Amino acid sequence: MTDDELILATRARVAGRGLPGPASAEDVTRFERIVAHPMPELLKRMYLEVANGGFGPSKVLSLTDTGKWFGDRADTAMAYDDFAADPDYPLPPGIVPLMNRGCAMWTLIDFRTPDGQMWDWDPNLCCLPHALAPLEQSLAQWLTDWLHDVMPDGPPHRELSSRDCPRW
Repeated sequence: MTDDELILATRARVAGRGLPGPASAEDVTRFERIVAHPMPELLKRMYLEVANGGFGPSKVLSLTDTGKWFGDRADTAMAYDDFAADPDYPLPPGIVPLMNRGCAMWTLIDFRTPDGQMWDWDPNLCCLPHALAPLEQSLAQWLTDWLHDVMPDGPPHRELSSRDCPRW
């Protein structure tokens, strides 16, 4: 699917959900300054053209506190700050929490990649040093899977980051 098709399909999928209106360009710029990386273009368009959060599987966090929480954080900036402030949750710079899946599990996006490579954070699989792993798909692929109802139930399938994990 093209980005335009993804935008249109996402709008249709979330119609009637009572989501917040689109984010402003200033909201996007402010968050890009916090992360110190440009937002992947498709994610930027989703926030600017669809809604300020609530789209996608399990509902993507808002860029700003809209009064509607789509997880246990008011917005993406709060989640990003929480990860950055906690030495037990070491994320590489530019990896941004996007969607809270509950039980300390997150879906994240890489702002360092133009297509927004997706990542998984699941400390329940092994241990904190191995909680982060790439999902080997872009934001476009991830959204396409959601739109076609082929997202896995529960945590995504992934290889553990290291086979030397004590719980492996």
